[in-house]
Amino acid sequence: MHLSAEQLLWFILVGVLWAGYFFLEGFDFGVGILLPFIGRNDQERRTLINCIGPVWDGNEVWVLVAIGATFAAFPLWYSEMLSNLYLLFFLVIVALILRGVAFEWRGKRESARWRRNFDRAIFIGSLLPAFLWGMLFGDLIRGIPLTASGTVTGGIAGIVTPYALLSGLATLAVFTLHGSVFLSLKVGGYLRGRVNAYVRRIAPVSALVLFAYLAVTYLIARSDGHSGDVPGMIPVAALVLVVAVTWLSRERLFGWAFVATGAAILALTATVFMTLYPDTIMSSVSPSLSLSIAAAASQPYTLNVMTIVAAIFTPLVLAYQAWTYWIFRKRIEVPRPSGGEPEQVR
Repeated sequence: MHLSAEQLLWFILVGVLWAGYFFLEGFDFGVGILLPFIGRNDQERRTLINCIGPVWDGNEVWVLVAIGATFAAFPLWYSEMLSNLYLLFFLVIVALILRGVAFEWRGKRESARWRRNFDRAIFIGSLLPAFLWGMLFGDLIRGIPLTASGTVTGGIAGIVTPYALLSGLATLAVFTLHGSVFLSLKVGGYLRGRVNAYVRRIAPVSALVLFAYLAVTYLIARSDGHSGDVPGMIPVAALVLVVAVTWLSRERLFGWAFVATGAAILALTATVFMTLYPDTIMSSVSPSLSLSIAAAASQPYTLNVMTIVAAIFTPLVLAYQAWTYWIFRKRIEVPRPSGGEPEQVR
């Protein structure tokens, strides 16, 4: 089926929206995952939460825009993805609600137990989406048992596959590293040394997991039924950027380290969408049953109107978000602990 310029444009734009979401929300997830490890008392955990407090809800809006754009530009992709992978979407939604409630309610009572429980909710509500988003896109690449009627056979076993689990581990590792590097730019005082130590611990593990994921993805992309062609330099660049974080952290170039993790996330998202192209969902039953971009797309008039709206409002949204980050750009200093010698900043 012929692919029009509008259909290709919106497939790219949907990919850009997901890339923006993973770039921004990725470090939010990372901070939440690291919360119980870096924050050893209530004051330290509150400081870590304050690092993302002004921006986490704005970052989360990107997923609404990404899913909304998918619904408007590719309604069949939207319906097939949500109906057949509903369990993953349901768990993500529950986790995001849990995390949002925890951010808002954590400080409502002067109770150590109350705050500890909500800290656990932040941890779970960050870890699950970081893992499940990777699983979801892993299923799209590897293929789900999609039949001619548009339904999935095999139940949960058709969704929870070894490759999907590896994809989830890859996003979990990279987002955690992204969050640790973000914290190295945001916290000051003695806590900064502890954050920097975690960056150096997480980076090699993330590189190893990412290497395994990219190697398996390459084999899948070269298998029968996949026509997507990913330039080798894109996934290789993602791996090199993650590997470089270890050296950059040792040289205290944390600004460049954050650029590296962010660029790695963008390269990973590009790898996913270029592997899918020209399809939106692969069928593991038969390549002929895969859902193509052209088959999933809306009518040309709808895509044209969406293009005009996006051209008008996207620069405004980006400008507002850039202004928000500029306003809250300063480090958050952590008061010295009352007892004992503080950790040295390294």
